[in-house]
Amino acid sequence: MLSLLGGLSSPLFAQTSQPAASSTLLPVVVEPSHADLLRGSYGPYRANNDLLFYRLDIRVDPEKKFISGTNTIRFKMLEDGTHIQLELFPTLQIDKIEMGKTPLKYQRDGGTFFVDFPKTLRTGRTYSIDVHYSGSPVETGRFGCFTFKKDTAGHPWINTACEEEGASVWWPNKDQWRDEPQEGMEINVAVPNGLMDVSNGKFVGKKDLGDGYTRWDWRVHYPINNYDVALNIGNYVHFDDKFEGLPLDYYVLPESLEGAKRQFAQVPGMMKAYYHYFGEYPFKKDGYKLIEVPYAGMEHQSAVAYGNHFANSYQVPDWTGVGISPRFDFIIIHESGHEWFGNAITAADKSDMWIHEGWTTYLECLYVEYNYGHDDEVKYVNSLKKKVKNVRPIISARGTNAEPPQDQYFKGALFINTLRSIVDDDARWFALIHDFYQHFKYQNIMTEDVVQYFNQQTGVNLTPVFDQYLRHTAIPTLELKFDEASGAVQYRWQADEKAFAMPVRVGLKQSWETIHPTADWQTMKTTLTKDQFDVATDLYYINVNKL
Repeated sequence: MLSLLGGLSSPLFAQTSQPAASSTLLPVVVEPSHADLLRGSYGPYRANNDLLFYRLDIRVDPEKKFISGTNTIRFKMLEDGTHIQLELFPTLQIDKIEMGKTPLKYQRDGGTFFVDFPKTLRTGRTYSIDVHYSGSPVETGRFGCFTFKKDTAGHPWINTACEEEGASVWWPNKDQWRDEPQEGMEINVAVPNGLMDVSNGKFVGKKDLGDGYTRWDWRVHYPINNYDVALNIGNYVHFDDKFEGLPLDYYVLPESLEGAKRQFAQVPGMMKAYYHYFGEYPFKKDGYKLIEVPYAGMEHQSAVAYGNHFANSYQVPDWTGVGISPRFDFIIIHESGHEWFGNAITAADKSDMWIHEGWTTYLECLYVEYNYGHDDEVKYVNSLKKKVKNVRPIISARGTNAEPPQDQYFKGALFINTLRSIVDDDARWFALIHDFYQHFKYQNIMTEDVVQYFNQQTGVNLTPVFDQYLRHTAIPTLELKFDEASGAVQYRWQADEKAFAMPVRVGLKQSWETIHPTADWQTMKTTLTKDQFDVATDLYYINVNKL
């Protein structure tokens, strides 16, 4: 969601300093509104049907800042029912809803609407409805959701980016994460002649409508998360490349062409790294697109949005402060990483968005390791520690449309790096994360699915470790109590999870010794003094307290 963050797939955030460990900052508790509960919960009129296909046909009028269109929604009933729940922001008008030629009644409740069917829809049968709508989208949120801008030459430049606010800001759909259209989607966008629309999926063709508008047609061949669906309308120019037969298509404004050709040359190297660790690009039938936008960036599936000013790093000359970020374009590497985590594997609820952002931030670390070596990966991942706030747990309340904290990015990646150190066998680790991705590709999952997979594959009960890092605010503290006179040190974990147990490397860096602390004191012999005794804190995200 920045994708960074989404600014990054969810969207980008400003860098902030980390409060001291003794900070008294408390999380701000916001009670979910009625609208949040409607959006966030998977109620009975969502659960009674399974999405199969969307066909979105939309016309965009840049002068009037007006849109009109139809979304055809095909779905299969999972149980008998006479209602389904969909969403569309109340700023947009529902003109009519039809099943074939039969008009359907509906009731609106803020951004939610319930469609009523005159006869019971039967379990296992497939149905299709057409939702006709129109209006002027209201700009809202970090990236505006649906914005009518102009480029420097005065041409219309219209874009969408609505991960946090929801896709129903500009089109009617089942606006949640759990259910994606399993057969994909068609996107047909009519824009004034002379402009181009670049959307998700494979370009099918364009048609002059004879009324001053041209329709651009796109076909998505895979399930797609609703917030990934994107319009990019502008005076774009196109150039392309290939990576191992995969089409790489680039769309930028004319004045950006030189910079884009220089900067987008990083894409094949990015693909090479991610192919190495996780396997081929997951949306080969649709191809990979990188599209210039007037905001930071978003992981729109097969149509990655790019707004990093054709420069390396992100926002500042050195995003992570250790001399590595200036070597590559952060938005290309991060947002494209979401094609694997966030798009191919999607969290079933916004609460578990660390599956998108923590893993994709860890992909940045793997990109660094693949290109610059393990030592630089260690520097890069540890540079993320100063970005962590530890004010709220990474996993937010479920079923409430609640946005998790930014720690999902940085703490999430540090936690995954800690898992690598627990496994303590890189060949096994890289096989494990490769197979984890392949196992869940094209699925919508929750943290429990991740934990179960890692427990099964490692043969270790890692549940308390996952829970400590994801469901609690504090990170574990290794307490060390020295008795130099007898040449011994006592050790234990201080953690919220009573069953927390995690191996950790201690002693001298040149010859680490692995200990297995629990919540109970244990003792080990050592010839090292309190000052000499070290802990491999660059391999684990932990605190150390020497008593």
